[in-house]
Amino acid sequence: MATKKKTSFASSGSNAGMAPWLGIAAIIVLIDQITKVTISKLFVFGESRPVTSFFNLVLAYNKGAAFSFLAAASGWQRYLFTAIALAAVIFIIYLLKRHAGQRLFCWALALILGGAIGNVIDRTIYGHVIDFLDFYVGNWHWPAFNVADMAITGGAALFVFDELRRVGK
Repeated sequence: MATKKKTSFASSGSNAGMAPWLGIAAIIVLIDQITKVTISKLFVFGESRPVTSFFNLVLAYNKGAAFSFLAAASGWQRYLFTAIALAAVIFIIYLLKRHAGQRLFCWALALILGGAIGNVIDRTIYGHVIDFLDFYVGNWHWPAFNVADMAITGGAALFVFDELRRVGK
C-alpha cells in the first residue's frame, strides 16, 4: 500500500515528486549567482580577459532580453522582462507539479526554471543581467551570456528533443 501511495504521489504531481526538479533549478540558480558575483568582484564593467583564441571572460550588463533585445529602452523593459520571467516561473512550477514523473520534460523545465530565476534575481537587484561569457570568431562576437542563459538554452533544446521523441512514438 505504501508503494502504491508513493507512485500515486509522484504521478499526481505532489511536492515530493517536484523536489528533484526544484533541486536542479536551485543548483542552477546557485551556480549562476556564484559565477556572476565572482566575475563582478574580479572585473570592472567592460573589462575583458582572453582565455583562448575564441573565448574571453568579460563583465557586461544586459538591460534587455536575449541578444540585448530592447537594451536601449528607457528602463521599462526591466519590469516587463521581470514580469514575463515570473509568469514563466509560475507556469513552469505548475507544469512540474502536473508532470513530475516525465523525466526529460521535467529536466528541461528545471533548467529553464533555474535560468529564469537566476536572471530575475539580477534584474531585481541590479536592474540588469550580468553576462560574462564571450565567444567569438575573428572579430565577430556572439552576445555575451551567463550560466542562466546556458541553462535556459539547454532546457529549451531538451524540450524540443523531448517533443520530437514523443511525436516519433
